[in-house]
Amino acid sequence: MNIVLLGPPGAGKGTQARVLCEKFGFLHVSTGDMLREAVKNGTKIGEEAKAYMQRGELVPDEIVTTIVTGRISRVKKGTPFLLDGFPRNEAQAGELDRALEKIKKNLDMVLYLKTSPQVSIERLSGRRVCVRCGANFHTKNMPPRKESICDYCGGELVHRADDREETVKKRLTVYENETKSLIDYYRKKGILQEVSGDLDVQRLFREIKNLFSKERVG
Repeated sequence: MNIVLLGPPGAGKGTQARVLCEKFGFLHVSTGDMLREAVKNGTKIGEEAKAYMQRGELVPDEIVTTIVTGRISRVKKGTPFLLDGFPRNEAQAGELDRALEKIKKNLDMVLYLKTSPQVSIERLSGRRVCVRCGANFHTKNMPPRKESICDYCGGELVHRADDREETVKKRLTVYENETKSLIDYYRKKGILQEVSGDLDVQRLFREIKNLFSKERVG
């Protein structure tokens, strides 16, 4: 089964993606990781993406779609994949459908972690990130052993600008405006499944696991 993981900032997509890939054998296809890899490797399309990223602009849909579908086309037959970070809008979803049809693959489920703004704000505004190794902590849910110091490498923990409350509120507004038609698009296709992103990590995984059991995943 091939799935797309959707949810607003603070929904816990990254955490659930790691757990689901470990437990069910999905190949994790992360848009952000692939863009960074393409730029790092200096590929032609990576150079195109880099130009937009350096100007602080969104990478165009066609470039992102090419990178994502190129990666999916190399997935071994029978290996399920989990798309994380793509598509972000209805236009990208349409491009993805057409690209998947060409390589004879399909989406079986779109898993939407529906999360309340209050929970998203609490999670992101409390997040602290290590400047050295990138490890994530949370002032309430997962505090470091020593305040402002990373448990793993001893690096400084910082509060990123895009995790500050006012910025988070703006990010959530942008996300809602951008993805409303996307959610409707997949709902009409009959492959959208909603679970509550407000649940803690363990309870959310149990809900997804139960949903997968009904769909005979894994």
